[in-house]
Amino acid sequence: MTKETKIINSEEISESKEVTSQSPQTKELETSNTIKVQQINSYNLVTDFEASQLKKELPEIYVGDTVKVGVKITEGNKERVQPYEGVVIAKRHGGLNQTITVRRIFQGIGVERIFMLHSPQVASLKVERRGKVRRAKLFYLRDRVGKATRVKQRFDR
Repeated sequence: MTKETKIINSEEISESKEVTSQSPQTKELETSNTIKVQQINSYNLVTDFEASQLKKELPEIYVGDTVKVGVKITEGNKERVQPYEGVVIAKRHGGLNQTITVRRIFQGIGVERIFMLHSPQVASLKVERRGKVRRAKLFYLRDRVGKATRVKQRFDR
């Protein structure tokens, strides 16, 4: 949309003028007999691209859930999916940058991995069991050993 300003009797009146020709910076959208002009700018380009990259079939994941993440691993020219199962101790960000931190105990040592949910390296994501927790971040599990690291199961979700 372009704006024209006219000065009449020392008053400034601004009028909006519709763009009829399509320039490289505008895109016309037709909706039921009306033509709307949408400005193409960097913000719209980024949001359109991010929306196209989002995965559609992700389950509802909450902190405290035990999840199994299928991670794509490339060895030479072969590609395989390796499962990684653990408790979600943190969720961060939103949209395309959404991440979860998954903690598991491997050979008596706690291992945490951060997964970007919409990454192509995450092949699958399955919730094994729901956890009943009262905090948004479960970093206190790092200090616990053995059976004390268990999270109660939740049945209502």
